[in-house]
Amino acid sequence: MGFKCGIVGLPNVGKSTLFNALTESAAAQAANYPFCTIEPNVGDVPVPDPRLSKLSEIAKSAQTIPTRLTFVDIAGLVRGASQGEGLGNQFLAHIREVDAIAYVLRCFEDSDVVHVDGKVDPVADAETIETELMLADLESLERRVPALEKKIRGQDKEAKETLALLERALLTLREGKPARLAIVDEEDRKAFDTLGLLTSKPILYVCNVDEAAAASGNALSDAVRQRAENEGAGVVIISAKIESELVELEAEERQSYLSDLGLEEPGLNRLIREGYRLLDLLTYFTAGPKEARAWTIERGTRAPQAAGVIHTDFEKGFIRAETIAYDDYVELGGEAGARDAGKLRLEGKDYVVKDGDVLHFRFAN
Repeated sequence: MGFKCGIVGLPNVGKSTLFNALTESAAAQAANYPFCTIEPNVGDVPVPDPRLSKLSEIAKSAQTIPTRLTFVDIAGLVRGASQGEGLGNQFLAHIREVDAIAYVLRCFEDSDVVHVDGKVDPVADAETIETELMLADLESLERRVPALEKKIRGQDKEAKETLALLERALLTLREGKPARLAIVDEEDRKAFDTLGLLTSKPILYVCNVDEAAAASGNALSDAVRQRAENEGAGVVIISAKIESELVELEAEERQSYLSDLGLEEPGLNRLIREGYRLLDLLTYFTAGPKEARAWTIERGTRAPQAAGVIHTDFEKGFIRAETIAYDDYVELGGEAGARDAGKLRLEGKDYVVKDGDVLHFRFAN
């Protein structure tokens, strides 16, 4: 598993062009008019990680399988989307299924590409998107209150607890703030997340700039970065035009093209890295003759739960995890060398998996 990222934005900000480039497909139509994306398009992309290739080489693996990131391209929002304007609520529902939301914001001037509001103002665009998502959350919560109150009259304890969390979210939203800013006790956080609120999800601002600003950004993206810093949100500067051109190039040509633009890597890499940071994710590996594979987990995950990402039986019957740090695995030439050097550790159920760990799980059937 990787993570699922919803892509939202106003019409004509380059959202579908970016989706096409990131997924190296033409699954989404890109056109200079609103609502060209009629259904939410879903694209899986491999997460680039040079460590995996190195492990595969050392282990002489027959297959190399990266972890994956899923992008969900959701139709352009406009003011009133929460009330059914444009393509309305049917698309807001798709956002509820993602781990994080990327707001694609237009940070470039181009007289040939119309802006739905007639002017380029990415901060205002971000506020429009957030407002529509907050209004959708408000409507969703207010509809649920009567049913919960009815259950409470029937002495339903769980309904009482749910209503308390719901009212906390409503209070925050009515103050004009997204639900992620609601003050929730740590022990209630999981229950709060099950409310399925659009504005409780982490936000990643994606500044779509022109080619000249791809390396360092511009005044428009600087304004977005300031907003992101104030909110504790993530921000990535990407040129959808450059990303779409990279798709057409061979690997060596890509690197040369990026270097000419003052870039070290494609925007996809930066987007994934920022998404992992935002969601506090890390990668561990399994490596052997059959395959070398990357797995994504939340930071703080213990060994049995990390094993469960591979298969639920691994978690249920967990005995121990044979663990080698990535640097040791590489330096000592693989599992055998690490074992001989005393760098292979046997870890139990309380072990917290670290980024880059190379693991082999022992479990009982």
